Amino acid sequence: MPTHTKHENGEIYFVTFTCFKWLPLIEESNSYHSFDQFFQHLKKIVVPLLGYVIMPNHFHGLLFVPNDSKKPLDKIVSGGKRFLAYDIVKNLKEKGKSELLEVLRSGVQEKERRKGKKHQVFRLSYDGKECSDIREVEKCLDYIHHNPVSGRWNLANSFIEFPYSSVLFYEQGQESEYLTHYKDITG
Repeated sequence: MPTHTKHENGEIYFVTFTCFKWLPLIEESNSYHSFDQFFQHLKKIVVPLLGYVIMPNHFHGLLFVPNDSKKPLDKIVSGGKRFLAYDIVKNLKEKGKSELLEVLRSGVQEKERRKGKKHQVFRLSYDGKECSDIREVEKCLDYIHHNPVSGRWNLANSFIEFPYSSVLFYEQGQESEYLTHYKDITG
């Protein structure tokens, strides 16, 4: 699942992963809250989550992978995607979305099918771009928070109203058990 780029620990990364064929699987399965367990896992393995947005068909996040992290970025992301995929499939089954589940079944490559994989929920790769300075971090956060109301997206009247992002943590000081302010990392 890596993007064929070596990611070093001790850096902040802008991470994106996308649903298979850009399908709105997160929305169709109503799996927005499944990300809470992914965020709990990040906290448990001490990989601070600095910001995020959960869109109908993709996720953007800012993650800090400390130097002493036992897992590299690709393992962190692939583990999260694996957990989320199981939850999305479970929720789709509960909602009776059989046609959508068939699309996901047909997307599994033969090699993966032989290993027991049943559904292709996410695209195989992800993007992990290093944020080399505070300006890049702030630019990524701005992009993340405005994504729900940018371009073709019209998911809220205002970016501040979109419920599945870290915007209220930054804009209104709302408490979050999962988020770490980027200034606590960057100094």
